Amino acid sequence: MKNIRQLTTNNSIDARIELSNQQNFIPKSKLSSGSVTNKYPIILDGGKTIIFIADQSKEPEAREKYEMRKNSKIFSRSAKPK
Repeated sequence: MKNIRQLTTNNSIDARIELSNQQNFIPKSKLSSGSVTNKYPIILDGGKTIIFIADQSKEPEAREKYEMRKNSKIFSRSAKPK
């Protein structure tokens, strides 16, 4: 019985190693998700926060949205009753 289990384990390992079972083509959508390629960095809070946007012309809008969110979070934290 031991020999049969070892053979099946070895066969499954061999099957994983074979090139025909390896994924050679990875779609670009999977490679680019979470990637910062082709995106522009915006440095905020003196370098504490960096956000990436696809369209560089929308940088002022992104900065304004960040400041609004930051201020609303600070306000909501300080407004909570203790």
